[in-house]
Amino acid sequence: MLQAFSLRTAKRDEMIEITHFVEEVVQKSGIEEGVALVYCPHTTAGITINENADPDVKRDMMRRFDETYPWEHPLDRHAEGNTAAHMKASTVGASQHIIITNGKLLLGTWQGIYFCEYDGPRQRTFFVKVWNG
Repeated sequence: MLQAFSLRTAKRDEMIEITHFVEEVVQKSGIEEGVALVYCPHTTAGITINENADPDVKRDMMRRFDETYPWEHPLDRHAEGNTAAHMKASTVGASQHIIITNGKLLLGTWQGIYFCEYDGPRQRTFFVKVWNG
């Protein structure tokens, strides 16, 4: 089962929790044991799994990414001026796999799945694919 989702990001850099979207696909699929793949088809956005209890984690991550990959760098050559967004997206990655067991995502107590925007605001798409296994 494959399902596409659209979302509108509001800021240049943000992490939007999408766990509930993935849980919805798993529930609809009826799969009890398998895998869920969450995939982002954009070069300036990504998917990660991280803490969803303390909002400071998201803020700290975004701040540290900005420190590591500043938006403006005198040596960047990319004409669009968004090299930092490409670097952040490559660091985070385009997808995550999550085990499905007993019909539920196997996530840790404090874990959530996030769509990570690095070049917004934009209209974005992500995909969720689940299969038995």
